[in-house]
Amino acid sequence: MEIEITSQLSALAHPNRLALFRLLMRRYPDAVPAGEIATALAQKANTVSSYLSTLSSAGLIRAERQGTSLLYRAQLEGLRSLFDDLLSDCCYNRPDICQPAVVQQPLVPRSDHPLNVLFLCTGNSARSIMAEAILQKEGDGRFRAYSAGSRPSPAPRPEVLDLLQEKGHETNGLRSKDLTAFSAGAAPQMDFIFTVCDHAANEDCPTWPGQPMSAHWGLPDPVKATAPDLAYQQTYEALRNRIRNFATLPFESLDRISLQHQLDDIGRLTSSA
Repeated sequence: MEIEITSQLSALAHPNRLALFRLLMRRYPDAVPAGEIATALAQKANTVSSYLSTLSSAGLIRAERQGTSLLYRAQLEGLRSLFDDLLSDCCYNRPDICQPAVVQQPLVPRSDHPLNVLFLCTGNSARSIMAEAILQKEGDGRFRAYSAGSRPSPAPRPEVLDLLQEKGHETNGLRSKDLTAFSAGAAPQMDFIFTVCDHAANEDCPTWPGQPMSAHWGLPDPVKATAPDLAYQQTYEALRNRIRNFATLPFESLDRISLQHQLDDIGRLTSSA
């Protein structure tokens, strides 16, 4: 056991390997291609390959093949084993040394107590703006929707605002915002945070007050599509489908683990699902 703990701690002791592992944890349960990891970390492919090999040998990540591509996913069993060994054996199960985890109450949206939902993207000009507007309408007063970007654009794209207006959404209050505005003390505390682009999901985020639940609902950037008008429509439909599924979840009967699985499953839905 001591050898395994030493191997895992040693693998995470290198700052770049730790950054890689944290990236895969942010993307969990998704598996991420090595090339995308290298781009996100601004590292050479052979360097990232070495990091991946070390973390895999320590049982903290695993590789899986999808078609001709090799993807990597965080190995939660290895992480749990590390925590169990450290907290149980090292602390001898003494509650005065290792406090038990806080039991969090179920999240149940109500009209008199709406839940706050933040959609994150890089530019906060298209996908996250659409998601904010859609949930504000589809949530039936049980949710307050927000959106922000890690590097926000000056304003939402005009094509997005035109599309939302055509679909009957209110757009007067929509604007591009920096995500740091929602981690400040005076900001509303979020209950859910959803990333809607891979780039934002790969980035380090602030420490959010209240430990909101999160999931990755990534979609291709419609701005970069060869047929942007069609891409905007498809993106809107995909987001509306996911948000409708989210808004109609049986929150009252879901504990947090079950709810997390539901949120992850929604991120895999297509517009026609």
